[in-house]
Amino acid sequence: MVTFLISLTILIVGYALYGKLVEKVFCIDGRKTPAVAHPDGVDYAPMKTWRLFLVQLLNIAGLGPIFGALSGACWGPRVYLWIVLGTILGGGVHDFLSGMMSERHDGASISEIVGIYLGKFMLFVMRIFSVVLLVLVGVNFAKNPAALLAKLTPGWMNATFWLVVVMLYYLVATFLPIDKLIGKLYPIFGGCLIVMAIGLMGVMLFNGDYRGAMPELWEYIGVEGMGHPGGTPIWAQMFVTVACGAISGFHATQSPMVARCMTSEREGRTVFYGAMVTEGVIALIWAAAGVTFYGTVGNLNAALVDGSANVVYEICTKMMGTIGGILAMLGVIACPITSGDTAFRSARLTLSDWLHIDQNDIKKRAMLTIPVLGVGALLTQWGNFAVLWKYFSWSNQTLAMMVLWAGAVYLHRNGFPPIACYMSALPATFMSAVSITYFFQAPECLNLSAAVAYPVGIVCAVVFLGIFVWREWTGHKGDVRVTAS
Repeated sequence: MVTFLISLTILIVGYALYGKLVEKVFCIDGRKTPAVAHPDGVDYAPMKTWRLFLVQLLNIAGLGPIFGALSGACWGPRVYLWIVLGTILGGGVHDFLSGMMSERHDGASISEIVGIYLGKFMLFVMRIFSVVLLVLVGVNFAKNPAALLAKLTPGWMNATFWLVVVMLYYLVATFLPIDKLIGKLYPIFGGCLIVMAIGLMGVMLFNGDYRGAMPELWEYIGVEGMGHPGGTPIWAQMFVTVACGAISGFHATQSPMVARCMTSEREGRTVFYGAMVTEGVIALIWAAAGVTFYGTVGNLNAALVDGSANVVYEICTKMMGTIGGILAMLGVIACPITSGDTAFRSARLTLSDWLHIDQNDIKKRAMLTIPVLGVGALLTQWGNFAVLWKYFSWSNQTLAMMVLWAGAVYLHRNGFPPIACYMSALPATFMSAVSITYFFQAPECLNLSAAVAYPVGIVCAVVFLGIFVWREWTGHKGDVRVTAS
């Protein structure tokens, strides 16, 4: 319990102190935001801060900080360190920068932002990369909830029936103005996600049976505690397994959607950094719940064989009773759906920025919405989709790496102080090592030994940092100026 409480405290203090520092060095000002400068009633729709926060939280969270944290908990409480430090130093900075850079570039999609600061080649790569990633997320978050709903409803409501229903909902959510459906539903489900996590934390802290079972970090230090029960090494697999709840490139595709609805730059820390810290808290609670409820990481690992959704349901029903069961079912069904619809919406926005198609025009909006959902619907019928999904974890953290490097270049080019530049450059370096190491080591990628993967990952990360430092030393500034002071 001590380790958990210390970790929780650091997350909260991190938001108050480091989040404030990030905001300060970014030099927010009173400029008009895109939603104020040219609201269009579709994607540029002003919303209140609390609503933006909950929309952003559900955009970036879904089931990520639950499923990922439970899988990460198979390494024991050591995952707390990644959740806490990753959230404060990496994820919060990543989400804040991706949102605020978009806001200062008129709500541009993250692919356009990366292209501006990392060059035309990266612009092309990011456009393709982002659209493919977003469609894959949308498809996955249509199939899984549909399959679960089929198990809970009469036989004639099979998985195909629910898949059609979910895809039709996605069509509506992708097409309608953001404040008509997403802006109204997301705060409700975001609140449920928070309540579910708080309920679990309350049981663990105040129920004697569970309080005494909460593991401590020092119990997992030593030779026997250093390996995953399945033999998976902690580096770099844990840093990829736990993405939402620490740092996730998917968030960068969602932040511009909310950036188009801000009415003041002062909302940035609450909406972007604050939502990331809240997600980190949720991930911390679920990681603790996993090892506390099952007693050992071995038992948790065995339980996960039957699927993360079953683990979530069992934990909630046993620890919180009937209400917990309702929240669990709501979470494992609603949360992925609310990530899927914004994934398709982000894909539409990315394409509209790429092709310069005005989305205020209903016909032009339909011209992108229908094909995007059509491709998604076709992919749901592809039996080998699971093969592609294996690459999502790596591509997700690779996207985070690219966004952080773009953020570092953005800060450097616009004359921000060195402390601001390295707030992004250092986590970018770390994520470079993580992403490249994972690519060389993971079974679904190159499947090489640690003796090869570790040095390659570290060397590449150092080279990337060296290139950035060289650019700063040689004074390559002033290419783009958007920070008018």
